[in-house]
Amino acid sequence: MTTPADVPEVRDPEQPGRLLTIERDALIPVLRGRADEDFARPVAACPGWTVRQVLAHCSAVLTRVVENRLEEGVFWPEPNDRDIAERDGWSNAEVVDELWRGMTEAGPVIADAGGELDGFALGEWVHAGDVREALREPDAYGGAGLPDALALLARITRERGHVPLHADLDDQDEPLRLGESGGERPPGRFIGDGPTLVRLYTGRPVDGAPAFELAGVEAKELNLFG
Repeated sequence: MTTPADVPEVRDPEQPGRLLTIERDALIPVLRGRADEDFARPVAACPGWTVRQVLAHCSAVLTRVVENRLEEGVFWPEPNDRDIAERDGWSNAEVVDELWRGMTEAGPVIADAGGELDGFALGEWVHAGDVREALREPDAYGGAGLPDALALLARITRERGHVPLHADLDDQDEPLRLGESGGERPPGRFIGDGPTLVRLYTGRPVDGAPAFELAGVEAKELNLFG
């Protein structure tokens, strides 16, 4: 018998843009209501960066996506630092405004790229979780965008041939299949909630996260950025 976890998903071209729109509508009002000193808070997931710097990085990435300025190496550490420095003279409100535009305009560009740019939407959503956590806002790596984020994560890990994992999620109706072994390795098993799974796959701390079980695979093997 075939289960939803065994059926490869066809790409939904609207999914990355939908994820960005959901997060835009949730995060931007929070940012616009924050005092300037909150933008100076450190972001634990991005050592050395403040909330403002993470937001400037995110807005720069989306602007590059919209303007098709994605030359090789543009997201290495030094170019990232230059993009952030270019916005040093901006107000916090201007950085947030650019982020709003990027989250609004990048979706159609990503949709038309055939999947090549889908990871940018997931990365932006994860960085939004980093900011939420730094600001002590709820729903870091969760909220209304979680189902789309998990579906996108699952497809990206399968396309990359990442380590196989079957995830039984407390907050989702169906199990999730991530990665692809080609039959060479039995899948690992995760039992827990969706935000914790996102943390594991993106190298975010799980200290203080709800209890979870992980078997047949090491946490460090799941990290897409490790």
